[in-house]
Amino acid sequence: MPILDRYSPAIVRSFLAMSAFVLLGTAPAFAGSYEDALSSARLGDTSQLVDLLNKGVDPDTVDAQGNTLLILAAREGQLSTVEALLKHRVKVGARNFVGDSALMLAVLAGHDKVAEVLMKAGAPINQEGWTPLHYAAFEGRLELLEKLLAAGADVNAVAPNKSSALMLAARNGHVGVVRRLLKLPQVDLDLVNDGGLTADNWALQNSNSDIADLIRAERRRRGGKNPSITIEID
Repeated sequence: MPILDRYSPAIVRSFLAMSAFVLLGTAPAFAGSYEDALSSARLGDTSQLVDLLNKGVDPDTVDAQGNTLLILAAREGQLSTVEALLKHRVKVGARNFVGDSALMLAVLAGHDKVAEVLMKAGAPINQEGWTPLHYAAFEGRLELLEKLLAAGADVNAVAPNKSSALMLAARNGHVGVVRRLLKLPQVDLDLVNDGGLTADNWALQNSNSDIADLIRAERRRRGGKNPSITIEID
């Protein structure tokens, strides 16, 4: 039974009127603070954001897409803003509505220093779905990939499309990342994505024959047998 149903209509009307008065008096100011906080995070206006946080704005405020202030700042490479937010004990592993975290978007955009700060703050490295390592491999960010591996990233984790870091790097022609991953004895050369392709076959499909050759040479070195299928390249 709704709580207001317990009271007389007169009391309910008084309560609603009082609530409306309070909301009308505070909503514009709160809305302004909310928008200012989001804008400050995106633009790196650290002093304004800290002032808003000190006045009571929630450090884990989110926008319409589920991006926290930390995610917005990290995505834009706003290092000082990220550091300030971390001091307010924000949820460093929060993810937006499409599953991206602050660390993932920092890696995707190549904001190395921001990514390092987030990792030191305990940002999750391994998780369900897309991971920071997938994004590093996809974009060919070798230095960040090294740091993620050193932090314990699962090299064989698969994304929602069943692709591993090796497969994504092979597809996009990032030979340096592929060479680095092939040095890891635990990297699985035979994983198949949701399109039915292994890393070397996906490389061939995207005209990255040099990468396909590297992967197949490593498979032979390990005593494995390379697939005998042919990939047609349009």
